[in-house]
Amino acid sequence: MAVTALIIIDMQMDMQHRMEAGRDHVNPEAPARIADLTAAFRRKGLRVLHIRHADENPASPFHPEAPGYRAMPCAESLDSEPVFVKRTSSGFASTDLADYLRENDIDDLVVTGAVAGFCVNSTVRAGSDLGFNMTVVRDAVLGFDMPSAGLSARAIFDVTMAHLESDFARVADAAFLLPD
Repeated sequence: MAVTALIIIDMQMDMQHRMEAGRDHVNPEAPARIADLTAAFRRKGLRVLHIRHADENPASPFHPEAPGYRAMPCAESLDSEPVFVKRTSSGFASTDLADYLRENDIDDLVVTGAVAGFCVNSTVRAGSDLGFNMTVVRDAVLGFDMPSAGLSARAIFDVTMAHLESDFARVADAAFLLPD
């Protein structure tokens, strides 16, 4: 029997700081959708897994001692929930996430978090390549612009979702996945 888990990727305070600074982004309601999904998964006794990004550079907002490293309120883990700390883009590349999923017979992953064009994209593609059934919750994923490349948050987000849906994941909105 397939077991489903919710994965929350990189919902750390640096994301909140970016939004508060006015950075062009998609899905300002993503934290609320993630909180709703997390509550629903916990009520059903399903697993909630957390992935956080860490950077050893003391100047990085993702340095473990930096304010940006902390989990956003929507992504705070319970003591019983695993937290995988990655140092790369994919949640699979530098963690034991795949081993944990296999040891716990988890086949279906519902993916939320940040950032669409980076770590969400990398994690979903890697998970699909490893044989996991991936679902991306479109309205529970943050996307940001790339000013240096002249790309808007919306353009990057839409292309990323289209690529993921074309071959790597099912893409759905939270309302489709949440019970009435």
